[in-house]
Amino acid sequence: MDQVRQVFTVDLLERYAAKGRGAITCMAAGNDVIVLGTSKGWIIRHDFGVGDSYDIDLSVGRTGEQSIHRAFVDPGGSHCIATVVGNGGADTYYTHAKWSKPRVLSKLKGLVVNTVAWNRQQITEASTREVILGTDNGQLHEIAVDEKDKREKYMKFLFELAELPEAFMGLQMETASTSNGTRYYVMAVTPTRMYSFTGIGSLDTVFASYLERAVHFMELPGEIPNSELHFFIKQRRAIHFAWLSGAGIYHGGLNFGAQHSSSDGDENFVENKALLNYTKLCEGPEAKPSSLAVSEFHFLVLIGNKVKVLNRISEQIIEELQFDLTSESASRGIIGLCSDASAGLFYAYDQSSIFQVSVNDEGRDMWKVYLDMKEYAAALSNCRDPLQRDQVYLMQAEAAFSTKDFLRAASFFAKINYILSFEEITLKFISANEQDALRTFLLRKLDNLSKDDKCQITMISTWATELYLDKVNRLLLEDDTASENRNSEYQSIIKEFRAFLSDCKDVLDEATTMRLLESYGRVDELVYFASLKEQYDIVVHHYIQQGEAKKALEVLQKPSVPIDLQYKFAPDLIMLDAYETVESWMATKNLNPRKLIPAMMRYSSEPHAKNETHEVIKYLEFCVHRLLNEDPGVHNLLLCLYAKQEDDSALLRFLQCKFGKGRASGPEFFYDPKYALRLCLKEKRMRACVHIYSMMSMHEEAVALALQVDPELAMAEADKVEDDEDLRKKLWLMVAKHIEDILPFFPDFALIDDFKEAICSSLEDYNKQIELLKQEMNDATHGADNIRNDISALAQRYALIDRDEECGVLIFLMF
Repeated sequence: MDQVRQVFTVDLLERYAAKGRGAITCMAAGNDVIVLGTSKGWIIRHDFGVGDSYDIDLSVGRTGEQSIHRAFVDPGGSHCIATVVGNGGADTYYTHAKWSKPRVLSKLKGLVVNTVAWNRQQITEASTREVILGTDNGQLHEIAVDEKDKREKYMKFLFELAELPEAFMGLQMETASTSNGTRYYVMAVTPTRMYSFTGIGSLDTVFASYLERAVHFMELPGEIPNSELHFFIKQRRAIHFAWLSGAGIYHGGLNFGAQHSSSDGDENFVENKALLNYTKLCEGPEAKPSSLAVSEFHFLVLIGNKVKVLNRISEQIIEELQFDLTSESASRGIIGLCSDASAGLFYAYDQSSIFQVSVNDEGRDMWKVYLDMKEYAAALSNCRDPLQRDQVYLMQAEAAFSTKDFLRAASFFAKINYILSFEEITLKFISANEQDALRTFLLRKLDNLSKDDKCQITMISTWATELYLDKVNRLLLEDDTASENRNSEYQSIIKEFRAFLSDCKDVLDEATTMRLLESYGRVDELVYFASLKEQYDIVVHHYIQQGEAKKALEVLQKPSVPIDLQYKFAPDLIMLDAYETVESWMATKNLNPRKLIPAMMRYSSEPHAKNETHEVIKYLEFCVHRLLNEDPGVHNLLLCLYAKQEDDSALLRFLQCKFGKGRASGPEFFYDPKYALRLCLKEKRMRACVHIYSMMSMHEEAVALALQVDPELAMAEADKVEDDEDLRKKLWLMVAKHIEDILPFFPDFALIDDFKEAICSSLEDYNKQIELLKQEMNDATHGADNIRNDISALAQRYALIDRDEECGVLIFLMF
């Protein structure tokens, strides 16, 4: 393959890494630290991070040939465990990066340690915390070592395979914090089985629980030289695993939060399990790998002196790695592979050399791998640029289109931005006569466009509007009762269309959209859109045309509606529903009643039932009495309406009310008295005219008019003058003259009772004389001449002014 495009590359890291201490037998790596074990019992530590290395002889004090069986280093590169085997049996040592001498783990004497599981979540440079050791005789032990103690803190036996005793060849551990404590997940492999253990508490309590329950395991047939178990670690968490078994590479995802119970009651934290058959390696049916390394997306499989790189997802070989071996190493070839999860590197080693295998953006083509497998979601998550995403969307769209799933195809086509033009896509749906799918495409395209694409957004929105309108009309043609059925497709599309108008109100061209709605006869939607665009005059006009005054008034009461529309539509609304209109006016703040006068006058000019509540009068009274309105026009109109009523009591109360009372230098009334006088004269409201004359200090006119209505009213008006004695006498003379003029019209015999109240009302100082006179008048009936003589005589008794009859009457009446 082209070297530039290779995902994995091989470089010689160290040619003579064993430093003459024998042949390399094993290797481990962590955090740029490589630990080698040799055939002569030496541990050689290379720290490539600081450029340092040193070696430790574990064969000291042991007789015969000694060889390092396995060496292990923690992910941080601080802690090292190694087992040496020889004629004297097996011993396991612990050494720290800061130590110059190893410490033998005496309790493990005689046990051959094949595998180690570190507690990646809790291990520190100073302490190993819990470490699980898997031995050749099928046992699991737990140890912990603190660097400062120079020896193990403890060692505990955890578990032993009893049913099928086999050597533990691979071991991994994960922990997770829960509300009940620490949960442990342990996975271990033998040549034929993969075991899983889980539980909450300490490691010894977790494994002790398996005395009473079965151990969960997976068994696969076949034999393999070296069974291995690997976790791929990302951000200190295991993501997936791979077991190099006799049957193939058994692998899957890891979800340590899963609570799915397996058949034997264990929580099974393995997902998406699969078995990669070795036939995929193309090395013949008998060829089996001797070592394995796992990256995020690939398996590195060692077969002979070659490392084949297989894509974990597609199970296809993508590369084959070659190594520059020395002649001394060629005979045995590459011994094994290991990985450094912290540094993201892989290593291969032979008897003397270390080779570094570097990863060069291994996920760059994974989108295509997933796409070829039609795993679209995974493909999209691995895309690096818009062009790659477009290809995924295109394949999804074409697949849906080919199966006539046009709506689904439309959603995917809408996400394509580069490799297919807008016109090409729309033509596909037009050619297939799929209007609904085309509309769906346009709507989804709107969702995916940037706000800066204003012209395209407006164009697509307008087209979608027309498609909605066309759909609505087609539904009505198919079923003319659709508009009445609430559960019909018609009602559904209308609801959807309105939601669309609401969402796109700011991008649709107002005039164009209204013309479209009008041309299709969609009056309700036109009104709805006008409301969205705050074209309230259109909305209110529509409701008035429909006779729905209450809805129109609700629109006008919205805070965003200009107050001028209240005045504009007031004449129509009050004629349509006077009660609701007036109620709305009274509930509306900052309304100027003066501007409503034309509407109120129009309403008042119409005939009304005798007992009907006059809504305009109600509103004007509200303005005058509640709002304390001082506008002369408002007061004049209210006075006018009062004057036209048959009963003049409201008019008289209004005239007598002093609206400006208590206000500094304010008038007592706000209506125009001259207008009021003309109006009352026209409407023949004489008592009101008398009041207005009096209010205007036109007392002679007031008395003169009152004499035509009611002598008592005339006397009351004459009595109001107190500060002008001459005028007062004159007014009373007018009253007396009027009485003299009407006396001839009385019959010869009349009851004096008809006059007693008028005559006696002001004579408090002379109560006895008047009471005597009243008694006399009650005893007998006199003619008109006798009455005149009695009144004149009484006036003369008090010797007031002249003693002629007229003055006597006047003075008497004044009292």
